[in-house]
Amino acid sequence: MLTRRHFVATTLAMFSPPILGNGIAHASPDQWAEWDALVTPAGYDPATSNPWGLHPRFLPVRVETNRALKPGDLHVDAVARYLYHIQPDGSAMRYGVAIARGDLYLPGTFSIRRKAKWPRWTPTANMIRRDPDLYAQHAGGMPGGPDNPLGSRAFYLYKGSRDTYLRIHGTPHPRSIGGRASSGCVRMAMPHIIGLYEQVETGATAHLYPAEDGVTAVS
Repeated sequence: MLTRRHFVATTLAMFSPPILGNGIAHASPDQWAEWDALVTPAGYDPATSNPWGLHPRFLPVRVETNRALKPGDLHVDAVARYLYHIQPDGSAMRYGVAIARGDLYLPGTFSIRRKAKWPRWTPTANMIRRDPDLYAQHAGGMPGGPDNPLGSRAFYLYKGSRDTYLRIHGTPHPRSIGGRASSGCVRMAMPHIIGLYEQVETGATAHLYPAEDGVTAVS
């Protein structure tokens, strides 16, 4: 397993071209476009737009890595609260994230077997058991939309053919970015994951590093 010694990054001043991927329909394209516009700040610039008041280090930025990593893969540094998307030239796009509360965060290596735009969300049985007042009402699922906990986009993490119910997804609570807030998943600001979504291919690997010994970057 990688540790923080293996992944050090320095800031670059450019963004990467997209790698095309496949979407999974949960609403009409017209509805997707309407919701995308609703959650994207006017005049959006990923490097500077920050109506949520995030620390500037959590805004998207191109960075340079110090070792060879597989292009297309995602790496989540749970200590610094960063997600890296590795580019063909060995650099990476870096985004701020939130991770799960306490021991609900599960490090490991996972395959992205599915992607979705504005996905439907269903709480797991464990979530309902932990907090029935909050989650039981949604046991049958919640349609996609700006108030849905999975937000604008989601990557579904698998171990082999088994769905782990872990996701990397947008959130209607962007001020949680940089903290520990979720019930297991990795959260991103909705415009950030909208920009990332088409660049990540189904079949890519997601590496979620331990919160106690993550891969840390410096600007």
